[in-house]
Amino acid sequence: MKLAIVCYPTFGGSGVVATMLGTALAERGHEVHFVTYKQPVRLDLFSRNIFFHEVNVEEYPLFHYQPYELALSSKLVNVVQEYGIELLHVHYAIPHAYAGYMAQQMLKDQGITLPMVTTLHGTDITLVGNHPVYKPAVTFSINNSDVVTSVSASLKRDTIELFEITKQIDVVPNFIDMSLYKTEFKDCDRTVMAFPQERIITHISNMRPVKRLMDIVKIFEIVEKQIPAILIMVGDGPERFAAEEYAHKAGLKMKIKWVGNSTEIDRILCFSDLFLLPSEKESFGLAALEAMANHTPVISTNTGGLPEVNEDGVSGYTSDVGNIEEMAANAMKILKDDQVLNDFKNAAFAKAQQYDILKIIPQYEKLYNTVLAGTKSL
Repeated sequence: MKLAIVCYPTFGGSGVVATMLGTALAERGHEVHFVTYKQPVRLDLFSRNIFFHEVNVEEYPLFHYQPYELALSSKLVNVVQEYGIELLHVHYAIPHAYAGYMAQQMLKDQGITLPMVTTLHGTDITLVGNHPVYKPAVTFSINNSDVVTSVSASLKRDTIELFEITKQIDVVPNFIDMSLYKTEFKDCDRTVMAFPQERIITHISNMRPVKRLMDIVKIFEIVEKQIPAILIMVGDGPERFAAEEYAHKAGLKMKIKWVGNSTEIDRILCFSDLFLLPSEKESFGLAALEAMANHTPVISTNTGGLPEVNEDGVSGYTSDVGNIEEMAANAMKILKDDQVLNDFKNAAFAKAQQYDILKIIPQYEKLYNTVLAGTKSL
């Protein structure tokens, strides 16, 4: 099968999932073409059957905002024509499904049928997509996709509640390549980050307001008074400065390490004892899943798709948004005893195995084959 994948090429969850999906499909013999404005951060172009096509947006004084959707749809048409693409898989309803629909219409005029699968990841629905300015376009894009998937049952419910949807939505969860976690990480040296008696707590995100960074620092502040620990903050974003300022005033400057964006996530997680994710909203919680695959239990909120990933009392604990005291207490339940911590670590890893890529990729392939068969029968 020859397919094109459109995604955001950033550190965010949707881009990571799209890149992992395309890589796995290429390894299974499919020809995969990524079409986006720069190379995705986790894409290895030296892999077999993987191609990258950059979308260039020309700048003209006439445009106050450069028309990325127009450039993307035109690029898709060119890639489909040149490489014989059979199917388009876009991640995010806007602008990608919208641009995909425009490409479909241009290709239709040339006698080419290009079925489109749209995967909803969360922000495109619950935040941006529900804005009155974008809502009609999002609704149109979803309803005019040939197949629609969401990464959690929670996101599916939100989509149906917020939009007038006429399409069936299939839940295909995010995933992780568990083969990468079968053995211990070769460079997992805890002493790089902490003293032997200290527990290592970690958070990874784009540090937007929805991630509630101040809650993370306050949870750690409570825990650190009872249990020797350090906090590793991975990522960057608009909430970082305020959280750093609070940590400094609280006397935690030497206990929190701010490492910025990193491509060494697994190296950091392999020596972590606990992962904090007290988000306002998470459509799935890919960062939590990556932590669990590294034998790291999770303290999270119970919002969105998080309870589907982080099983309360098993792989960690879940609490209401903003309940800092309960999250801190649950963190200490896990961290205070070596045997309890070890049991949670093993349970987190076992839960992560339910989302192994080998269990999820066939679900996408089945959807691809179904839509292609329907197109060919027309």
